[in-house]
Amino acid sequence: MSKKSIAVILSGCGNRDGAEIHEATLTLWAIHKHGADYQCYAPNIDQHHVVNHLTGNKMDESRNVLVESARIARGQIMDLESFQAEAHDGLVIPGGLGAAKNLSSYAFDGPECTVNPATKQAIRTMATAGKPIGALCIAPAILARILPGITVTIGQDQNTATTITRMGGQHVPSLHGEITIDHTHKIVTTPCYMLDSRVDQIGDGADRLIAALLQLMAE
Repeated sequence: MSKKSIAVILSGCGNRDGAEIHEATLTLWAIHKHGADYQCYAPNIDQHHVVNHLTGNKMDESRNVLVESARIARGQIMDLESFQAEAHDGLVIPGGLGAAKNLSSYAFDGPECTVNPATKQAIRTMATAGKPIGALCIAPAILARILPGITVTIGQDQNTATTITRMGGQHVPSLHGEITIDHTHKIVTTPCYMLDSRVDQIGDGADRLIAALLQLMAE
């Protein structure tokens, strides 16, 4: 029996302007732990901005989301424009502000946000094919924007929960390492650093999310 393939969409490298590194790497770890394989993707676009992660200040330079994401993927990454739903059994989007700044404009526009076209296409084609989708941290907000009526969690933040409701989604409060499963739409979400979390709690959430995705694939 062939291994399940899970596509992972990254949004750069670093929680302030790209993909959250712990969430991304622990997601990749969990995929292999549970006997599946992954292929990383990222859009070939400029980051919204570059942030100095030591000071929190913006930097006067430009970086590319695909190039920066390749740091996490150790170079084994594909342009998201080449994504094909039939090549994968599931899809996962780690969080970090890159999800809200590069994959979408959620950080700036809230419920009126736009979503990067390649990201939107990947999510919609997977949903249309009935294949499960996972999202960590703030990334569930992207799913709520594209797939109205889904149930997700981002933890305990009431402002973000209200925004998800305004986009047509439903929010379930959650704690460290917990997941929310929308069996109807095959969506699994976990809060990660939307809470004040430790790295081991991020690992717990990623592990449970991947296990649940694989279970949905088997149903």
